[in-house]
Amino acid sequence: MLKSLLDELHFRPQVITLSGNRHFFLSAPEQGPIQCWPPERHKIIILVAHYDRVADSPGANDNSAAVFELIEAALKLREDRVSSWLIIFTDKEELQPGEGIRDQGSYTLAKGLRDIGFRHSRFYIFDACGSGDTLIISTMADYLMRSEQGLGIVKTRYLVGQLRNQALKTVRYLNMDRVRLIPTPFSDDAGFLRAGIAAQTITMLPSGEAAAFCSLVRQKPDFADVLVKREVQQSYNTQLIPATWKHLNGPEDKYHRLTPQYFSQVVRFICALCKG
Repeated sequence: MLKSLLDELHFRPQVITLSGNRHFFLSAPEQGPIQCWPPERHKIIILVAHYDRVADSPGANDNSAAVFELIEAALKLREDRVSSWLIIFTDKEELQPGEGIRDQGSYTLAKGLRDIGFRHSRFYIFDACGSGDTLIISTMADYLMRSEQGLGIVKTRYLVGQLRNQALKTVRYLNMDRVRLIPTPFSDDAGFLRAGIAAQTITMLPSGEAAAFCSLVRQKPDFADVLVKREVQQSYNTQLIPATWKHLNGPEDKYHRLTPQYFSQVVRFICALCKG
């Protein structure tokens, strides 16, 4: 269905299969296959959203909303003749019980992109961007890397900081007043980081949930572990997790929980990010 929609919109996506996972590459019309891009094109902004969903979950917020927001942004960028972007719709973001980060589609994808010269691109992950009025700039990468050592990690931390600063610069440019920096459930950024590529996740939450969770994290900094470690969840009250996130990956992730009146806010952010 995704490919049919992109074809209908005259995008002609490039579909690349890695480790059994199909990833859709969408770029400005004048660009050719990414394998043929010259080196100067590698330092580009790359926007990522996974299109897979957990079995038996409608996947409205996780992650159909972000996919359609990126498509809407691509239409506007094409209309404005902006070419400094690449969109990737990834497969296998959702993990099965017993699987780890290296099983994510983004892990093998990141390794492949790194090998063909895209190590220094600017990667932004859009996940669960369909419910709420507050833009969340994730700080989960800080938690994922906090126990890691080595020069590579130091460099990756620096690059993540640059990505985050650019996101903050963009929201200031757009005069967006509902923005929070808090840890979020890990997304494709986990696979990218494990492969040595810096990535910044963007999501959305209702303002009340965002404010309450921000206050909680200030009081209990280690609560971020609840979002990524199932064994830690046993010792915490998971009711403190924002309601929007608790409905992800389940049968209640339906369209009636979406807030389409705020989709344009995400699209504006994406377009401004690409335009610098």
